[in-house]
Amino acid sequence: MKREYQHWFSHRLEREMELLVFGHGGAKVLVFPTRDGRFYESEDIGIIASVAHKIEAGQLQLFCVDNLAHETFYCFWRHPAERIRRHILYEEYIIHEVLPMMDAMNDHYCRIAHGCSLGAYYAANIAFRHPHLFRKLAAFSGRYDPTESMADFNDLFDGYFDDNIYFHSPLRFLAKLECPMILAELRRMDILFVIGREDPFHDNNMRLCRILDDKRIPYRLHEWDGRAHRGRYWRQMAPLYL
Repeated sequence: MKREYQHWFSHRLEREMELLVFGHGGAKVLVFPTRDGRFYESEDIGIIASVAHKIEAGQLQLFCVDNLAHETFYCFWRHPAERIRRHILYEEYIIHEVLPMMDAMNDHYCRIAHGCSLGAYYAANIAFRHPHLFRKLAAFSGRYDPTESMADFNDLFDGYFDDNIYFHSPLRFLAKLECPMILAELRRMDILFVIGREDPFHDNNMRLCRILDDKRIPYRLHEWDGRAHRGRYWRQMAPLYL
C-alpha cells in the first residue's frame, strides 16, 4: 500500500501542519481524527488496515489530517469566541490548502468527508456547510451540536453563544436552512450516520435525522448495539460504510 507523509507551514494557522495519505487512486476520503487523535490515528487504531483491500484496489485514497481540538473546542483557557474563531481558521486550512492538495494528487470526482466521534462532527460540519465540495459524508459516533451537554460531555463553549458558533452547529443551522441551492446540493449527497444505541450522542443523531427528514434530505442511519464508541467498532464500520 502506498503511504505518503505530507507537511507544510500553514500561514492561515501560523503553524506546521501534517497529514498522511494512503493509496494511489479512487474516491478521495478526507479523514478527521477524534478529540485526542493526530493525523496518524486511523493507522494506529487499525482503520487503515480494515480498508486496506479497498485502498490497494484503487477504490479509496485516504487523506488523514491533523487535529486542532486542543487549540479550539478543548482549549479552555481561551475565550469561547476565540475558540470558534480558531476553528474557523482550521476549516479554511482544510478548504483552501488540504482540498487543493488532494485534487492535485487525485482527479477522481468523488470526495468523501469522514470521521469518528469529534472527527464525525468535523466531517459533518464541513460537508453540511459546503455540500458542493463533497459527494458523501460518513460520520461515526458523532455529536452535531457542540453547545449541548450530555452524560460526561459538556458544552464546549461554557454557555457562550454567537453567530460563529451557530453556523458551526449543524443541529442549529440546518433546522433553519432555506436556501434552495444549498438544499439541492445536500439532497444529492450520500449522507450516512452510524451510532450505537447506548451512545450518549444517540439522541443527538436522532434529532439531526428528524431535521433532515423535515428538509427532505435523504440519509442512511445505521444503529449498532451497545455504545459502539471505540476503535474496535470503528474498525468494523469502516469497510462496511466507506
